[in-house]
Amino acid sequence: MDEREQSLADIYRRLIRNTGPISLTQFMGEANARYYSGKDPLGNAGDFITAPEISQMFGELIGLWLADLWIRSGRDELVHYVEMGPGRGTLAKDALRSAKKYGFAPRVHFVETSPALKDVQLKSMPGAIWHDDLSTIPVEGPVMFVANEFLDALPIRQLVRGPEGWRERMVGLDGDQFAFVAGGQNMDPAVPIEFKNAEEGAILETCPAAAAILYEVAGRLSEQGGAALFIDYGHSKLTTGSTFQAVCNHRKVHPFADPGGADLTAHVDFATLARIAQSRDVHHMGTVTQGAWLRALGIETRAKSLAAHAPQYANEIQQAKDRLIADDQMGSLFKVMGLSAPGWPVGVGFENG
Repeated sequence: MDEREQSLADIYRRLIRNTGPISLTQFMGEANARYYSGKDPLGNAGDFITAPEISQMFGELIGLWLADLWIRSGRDELVHYVEMGPGRGTLAKDALRSAKKYGFAPRVHFVETSPALKDVQLKSMPGAIWHDDLSTIPVEGPVMFVANEFLDALPIRQLVRGPEGWRERMVGLDGDQFAFVAGGQNMDPAVPIEFKNAEEGAILETCPAAAAILYEVAGRLSEQGGAALFIDYGHSKLTTGSTFQAVCNHRKVHPFADPGGADLTAHVDFATLARIAQSRDVHHMGTVTQGAWLRALGIETRAKSLAAHAPQYANEIQQAKDRLIADDQMGSLFKVMGLSAPGWPVGVGFENG
């Protein structure tokens, strides 16, 4: 039987029985690689809905934000739009349609590894150039990076405070069931000093993959110019606790229930990522809530305008706006982090960041 046809859960069980517990990084990374490789998970028929699919307003306002920053930076004709994890291409399509009115017509690049999603993106943005990672993005011309709900799906690492100090939190077996177990190696040197003496059972999460991507993005901005927007659910200050979770058919499920069949995610640690960017002399404009940022960009005015032109859809437009900005929906949980190259202006919505 081809390994692709085998249950990933069975592969993990065999691996754990033969070699011992595996890291959460491996469990999450391989599960999400399989999950995204063979399906389009977005929309009502999928597992979850992202902001660009909720309303065109989301992408339009991002496009205006990019165009405004590009204009104020000097209107460099050679400019690149790079979207990481572009989903169905909806955000790019809405953003670039909106930005084109102001002369912003960049070369479009998608960083995507899912064959299933590439097929969908090709229909939305046939002129885009696809990349497996950031290494093949052109090295000339400023770059405008956008990543919406991309970082949360990158594999995380967890550390747990035990009676003898900090250990890596691994995935083992209890009978046939996956279970968390503590690794044997002392991980105290990897723990920030403020958490060294945390109470027993405390959990810290890190995301090496996200850190590496931020380091590379910041390097590009520092060398080429440009700006970046990272939009995701997460926290602006490192705290203890597990945020590892799974979604399938628009419902939360146990993250061990069906590896490869559900979307595994974790909250983004924006504070650490901001420090990584700043280490490369990139300006951290700020990390603000999605609701506050979209209000600053004028989403309420845009919603009124859309409703006036299409009154038959006024209720749907109002509901979509509320879903994006209301504190009890996406408005507070989701954060927007803005970065800009040295010498570039501060973008709208971050003036007090």
